[in-house]
Amino acid sequence: MTSSELWTRATADRYDAEESEMSSAAFLEPTLAFLADLAGDGRALEFAIGTGRVGVPLRERGVPVAGIELSEHMAAVLRRKIDEETLPVTTGDMATTVVPGDFTLVYLVYNTITNLLTQDEQVECFRNAARHLAPGGRFVIELGVPPLRFLPPGQVAVPFDVSERHLGFDTFDLVEQILVSHHFTRDGDNDDDRYRRDASRHRYAWPAELDLMARLAGLELERRVADWSGEPFTENSAKHISVWRKPSR
Repeated sequence: MTSSELWTRATADRYDAEESEMSSAAFLEPTLAFLADLAGDGRALEFAIGTGRVGVPLRERGVPVAGIELSEHMAAVLRRKIDEETLPVTTGDMATTVVPGDFTLVYLVYNTITNLLTQDEQVECFRNAARHLAPGGRFVIELGVPPLRFLPPGQVAVPFDVSERHLGFDTFDLVEQILVSHHFTRDGDNDDDRYRRDASRHRYAWPAELDLMARLAGLELERRVADWSGEPFTENSAKHISVWRKPSR
């Protein structure tokens, strides 16, 4: 058991509805095209596959996909969409769980490596990815750049969403590299409806730190872009898609 916090049944059951925009075909098309191109004719393994937001449509695109998922509740939602034979999922953590066979692609999307709350576990996640990759295979991570430039002296919180139905902000422990993501979500459409409060902990990491983790796992940085469409990564990019390659020799 790693330090990752487990998704509850209630969270799993409402996850797809709350992420409906990010699950649309139009939104996912660049992601699926990017991953399918890297997988080529081989197999793909998704760490923390969740409810299958990416894994299921990637499998439907023709890429053989397997998954690892810590939360049985999240995996149960995925199983309503696709059977085990078509998309097998192993229950376990992404830092140590081993799936039989090798893969041309291992990927980890939507900031999920930050669910591992220690640097040691994040390093082991890279090593686990390398363990599963065939020579020449790639490990892909989608991760936000820590928004610390928005923190003036003495401030510890940064808002990331202020909308009619949702208020979201992150608070930061700058010593331990831990952020807590706070969500206040309105359950109905009326002004007097109650707000549901949720919070989750994450260990943020900089791109250079991830590159060092990759080197420790025997992987080499191949490219880094700002989004799934391949826009250049710059000092102003809010997130990055990073690709590391396992040497062929």
